[in-house]
Amino acid sequence: MQISEAWLRELVNPPVSTEELVEQLTMAGLEVDSIEPAAAEFSGVVVAEVISIEQHSNADKLKVCQVAVGETEPLQIVCGANNVRVGLKIPAALIGAVLPGDFKIKKSKLRGELSLGMLCSEKELGLAPDADGLMELSAEAPVGTDIREYLSLNDSIIELDLTPNRADCLSLEGIAREVAVLNKMNWAFVEFIPVEVCNDSVVNVTVEAKEECPRYLGRLIKNVNSTAETPLWMQERLRRSGLRSLGPIVDVTNYVLLELGQPLHAFDAEKLTGSITVRVSDKNEELALLNDQTVKLDGVALVIADDKQPLALAGVMGGKPSSVTGETKDIFLECAFFTPIKIAGKARQFGLHTDSSHRFERGVDFTLQERAIERATQLIIDISGGSAGPISKDLTEETLPQIQPVDLRLKRIEKVLGISMANEEVIRIFEGLGMQVETVSNGWRITPPGYRFDIAIEADLLEEIGRIYGYNNLPNSSLLMRSELGKAEEALLPLERIEDMLVDRGYQEVITYSFVDESIEQAIVPDDEFIRLKNPISSELSVMRTTLWCGLLNAALYNTKRQQTRVRLFETGLRFLNTNNGMIQQKMISGLVLGNRYSEKWSESTNKVDFFDLKGDLEALFHLVNCNVQFTAGNHSALHPGQSAEIFTEEGEKIGILGMLHPTLEKKLGFETQVYLFELDQDLLCKRNIPKFKVLSKFPSVRRDMALIVKEKISIDDIIKCIHFCKEDKIKNVLVFDIYRGEGVEKGYKSVGLGLTLQDMEQTLTETEIDAIFTSVLERLNINIKAKLRE
Repeated sequence: MQISEAWLRELVNPPVSTEELVEQLTMAGLEVDSIEPAAAEFSGVVVAEVISIEQHSNADKLKVCQVAVGETEPLQIVCGANNVRVGLKIPAALIGAVLPGDFKIKKSKLRGELSLGMLCSEKELGLAPDADGLMELSAEAPVGTDIREYLSLNDSIIELDLTPNRADCLSLEGIAREVAVLNKMNWAFVEFIPVEVCNDSVVNVTVEAKEECPRYLGRLIKNVNSTAETPLWMQERLRRSGLRSLGPIVDVTNYVLLELGQPLHAFDAEKLTGSITVRVSDKNEELALLNDQTVKLDGVALVIADDKQPLALAGVMGGKPSSVTGETKDIFLECAFFTPIKIAGKARQFGLHTDSSHRFERGVDFTLQERAIERATQLIIDISGGSAGPISKDLTEETLPQIQPVDLRLKRIEKVLGISMANEEVIRIFEGLGMQVETVSNGWRITPPGYRFDIAIEADLLEEIGRIYGYNNLPNSSLLMRSELGKAEEALLPLERIEDMLVDRGYQEVITYSFVDESIEQAIVPDDEFIRLKNPISSELSVMRTTLWCGLLNAALYNTKRQQTRVRLFETGLRFLNTNNGMIQQKMISGLVLGNRYSEKWSESTNKVDFFDLKGDLEALFHLVNCNVQFTAGNHSALHPGQSAEIFTEEGEKIGILGMLHPTLEKKLGFETQVYLFELDQDLLCKRNIPKFKVLSKFPSVRRDMALIVKEKISIDDIIKCIHFCKEDKIKNVLVFDIYRGEGVEKGYKSVGLGLTLQDMEQTLTETEIDAIFTSVLERLNINIKAKLRE
């Protein structure tokens, strides 16, 4: 939101400097982004009038002009502009003038003719990026007046960055109201005399979508001069607000938008067929917009239509076929209130964002429409002439926003803000903001105006007092908190400890979007049903993730394309599953590794990371929670079928999955090295088995090794499970110390070296007892998995 300081000071002129005014606005929650001068620095330019013109004797495109500049004699100035003519008033830079860019005007000869100055365009004065000719001034402009004074160019443009809840300040009146309250003074409400109704011509209006549009007004204005020149003061105010002049009718609607905050639109009445209807669009209807974009409507968007076709995308942009042109004689001026929640997102749906949609989405004062259409009518007739007909209305009171009063307690001001405030001061603040105040027994009952959609609870009123009183003026105080410390669940490991462990093992945490590219998600988890966003930021962020791998893969790819050859990432967050019972949000922790096993150093080889490196990282995490898990061969569409595993707890709950990215997917995504991934259920991972004390044996342990011949398909886990199945309580540990394939071992078989640690709690084991346990284990292995001792 850009405003002219000079325009603002016409409504309220506090005795503060520009810098102080900017500070006041920022501290009141209306953050000022920038302050720029209204025009580039220049001097020595005055209002001039062309008295006579002669053709240059040596140049077809140059003319020799006699120009009155407020001195006793006119000056001779050579000019090549195509719009120079007798009687035209323009800016003239005199000898000694300095234009933007430190361009100095000197006496000179152009093709032999003396030139004592320069006639200027907007571009040469730094008022516009380009220009087609000289800057034409009003016929009433006083000759000889300094152009900076005449155009009020000694002005500042203040740009505000407003939060979405402060739509009331998307107008000059709204900002003036704030400045007046901050400085404890009155402000000049924009006053005008409504025009008389001079004809009885009307265009009937009907609102079918009453929830979306509770109030719609229209007025037919006949015999306007659409080629009339917009007054320079209005053009300048528009320019300083970031808008260019587009003709008197459009300029007036833009001006009222800035002045009052109410969007309006004008149609060429001769291009309308029948009456005006506010309705929901028909599916696949097409509408050519003012920006030359043709949109296909979806059967949900709200439109303004006549009896033949849609004319405008309601609250967003008008249509090209019914737009006002230089030939327009009669206009239909519309002004409406659209329910913010119903209009929100409709512009973005079609890739649009306009000044109108920006205001309607945040909320326009629903009591403003009649005043705004009267103000626009008055300005149009003042500038372009014409006669106004009566206002046509369609109003549905039931669907207008219902204003509810909010109670504010005196004690809450003292407790929350730490200040005591007199009754008169509270009333001054809220009445200054346009609210109705009623004093009640324990405080005040305050009714917000139609432009304050953000006032709903007592805390909102406290915020208003705080920002008007001044956050810097509130006293500093320490919080006194009486509360018991919460009990830490010993059976739950804090997530931060798991994150620390991953960081200790070389991982870096990333945070990625919860919404992802559907094509990548489809490639990773093709069987999942996705939750699609209604209004995605972009087409590449259109669905909610069902796995965190999509964001991790994008982050890894981004890094590998920037010469990062070793990447280890993890992320904690939610995944979103679409189930028969609705959406489920599940906490997950996922990770990715690729590249070398270790950072480059002279003492380490450059071996690539593999499946077992990742498995080791996960085993370290499970060790943190004292959890015994089982890794079993897994099957996942995104992972290599021979290098993936599912992970189960001792109770049989699936805790996660890990594996190598499928080579096809690896190539499709653009990786040039193998990628390994894991994903774990965060809640299951954080469940810790509380350690229990066991008495240590006083008697020595014994280790016995065995080398077994088993079929290649038998896993190590199968062997260890079989040993534990013997239920020999004296077997304290089983470890694998060797796996051999080759000479001496039949093809299709492998040799597995195992070490069994045996120990009794009550005595030293004898050789006979050890041999009996050893024999029992061998028998069980032979029965269950056909294992035999290697000879």
